[in-house]
Amino acid sequence: MNQDWLAQLPITNIIDYRAVSGGDINDAYKIDTTDHEYFLKVQPNKTADYFDHEKAGLEAIGKVVNVPTPIAQGQIDGDAYLLLNWINSGDGFQSDLGSAVAKMHLVHNDKFGFDYNHQSKAVVKNNQWQTSWAKFYSEQRLDMVARLAKEKHVWNATRQAGFDKMRAAFVDYYQTHDVVPSLLHGDLWSGNYMFEADGTPTLIDPDALYGDREYDLAMTTIFGGFDQDFYDSYNQEYPLEPGFQERLPWYQFYYLGFHLVLFGETYGGSVDRILSQY
Repeated sequence: MNQDWLAQLPITNIIDYRAVSGGDINDAYKIDTTDHEYFLKVQPNKTADYFDHEKAGLEAIGKVVNVPTPIAQGQIDGDAYLLLNWINSGDGFQSDLGSAVAKMHLVHNDKFGFDYNHQSKAVVKNNQWQTSWAKFYSEQRLDMVARLAKEKHVWNATRQAGFDKMRAAFVDYYQTHDVVPSLLHGDLWSGNYMFEADGTPTLIDPDALYGDREYDLAMTTIFGGFDQDFYDSYNQEYPLEPGFQERLPWYQFYYLGFHLVLFGETYGGSVDRILSQY
């Protein structure tokens, strides 16, 4: 990115810009103008619609929880970009975060899925709308992970056998248990929340969809960063259903299986421990 590229953004009076940490998917920059601070995501060699899903997710979640505000989206010199407001980080309380996540999950829909698919470089997650959570999650999430794991050669007969049992248990359970489609962040690990300078809990980098809220909460249990105050506050706002802990593994598998695909056998043991339960 250079000055000529920056000059094509729909903002004026740019006085400085610098690369910042923005994950392993997009290039990220902080841009300062005489009046504002912005956060810019760039995905090289993609069309403007690359960020349709993220923008729509931020707009949906932003109606009830603080998120970065989408300001502009487009393509410059063959690169897709999404321009957001800059958020100055501070410290906050896990209880406020738990309450915020519960309020997001209390936004309900009549179907599972989302208006846009999620694209993460070469991987596209199918968010086609479904009336059945069992169908959506088994076919559009679980099967995707198993297929990608085979393609990456991090799969074997033992994992397939455990996967088949887990998938059957999941589908069987949700044939007789209803799920309310909740608005989900979709990638709710500790790297995707922050607190504003005034302590306001803020969700970033969503992989939004409408689904089982336990799918979101499962991610909070994998890598840490959420303490008991988070769960206590969440439960006060939106009490969990009995048996939550027993249902977590088939959602934890999705995240750990996807990490197995992305990062290899570092996550193999964790995947095997889950599959061995079935």
